[in-house]
Amino acid sequence: MPSSHVRVAFPGEPGAFSEEAALVLWPGADTVPTRTPRDVVRAVESGSTDSGVLPVENSVAGGVVAAYDALAEAPSLFAVAEAILAIRQCLVGIAGTVLDDIEIVESHPVALAQCATFLAGLTRAKQRTADDTASAAHAVAASRDPRRAAIASAHAARRYGLTILADHIEDRHDNQTRFLGVERLPLPIEAGVAARTSLMFTTANVPGALIRALEPIARHDLNLSRLESRPTGEPWTYRFFADIDHTALDPRFDAMLAEMDEATRTCRLLGTYVRAVV
Repeated sequence: MPSSHVRVAFPGEPGAFSEEAALVLWPGADTVPTRTPRDVVRAVESGSTDSGVLPVENSVAGGVVAAYDALAEAPSLFAVAEAILAIRQCLVGIAGTVLDDIEIVESHPVALAQCATFLAGLTRAKQRTADDTASAAHAVAASRDPRRAAIASAHAARRYGLTILADHIEDRHDNQTRFLGVERLPLPIEAGVAARTSLMFTTANVPGALIRALEPIARHDLNLSRLESRPTGEPWTYRFFADIDHTALDPRFDAMLAEMDEATRTCRLLGTYVRAVV
């Protein structure tokens, strides 16, 4: 577990789930709100904060593409920790708001996607995206408009003086979000600990290139727990993000990585960290 006496950047306003994740990874840390995942990595790269937290995937809505893109643009940073939070979503509004009168529900796009079934029942309400759940709650509180509501945490509702209009509105009550902690230096891990390594790689644009890149993982009996693709910016070319589960300092992992490096055009180690307990 990283040291707790740090300044930790997170995307969003105070009350965001990312702030909760920061305090899980660095209890007692000074949390520093930023606007976006890119702002988080810039804060860590510049040294204005010691660490940062990025939401990378949700069990309902999938990958958080802005976080992957931010990691791709931060070659000097390393993933050093992982946290998985149970996500309890609430519909929040000012006191006196009535569900049938709500015309706008605002939140982060991932939070809106997590609550699709509940939102389908609010037939009059249009959805409005926000930078994060806490900023949506803040905006609703500032508006004092009973026709607006936000999807956010109970913590955000308390922080901004809002009423919980409906609780546990997520489509699945086992809804979880995974976060990565990032720093400027990799963090050593003891041998034998359950670990996860995040990689970013590109392949040649030829038949079978992706299969050849991934074959070493299976050949060395390691587990590919996640694979995500994102555009590189060059037309119709892609980079891949992979998470591989293994035990720390397992020689099979080193052998796999050497073979994967041979089979790819580029292969960057984003970081190895202790696997979070679900």
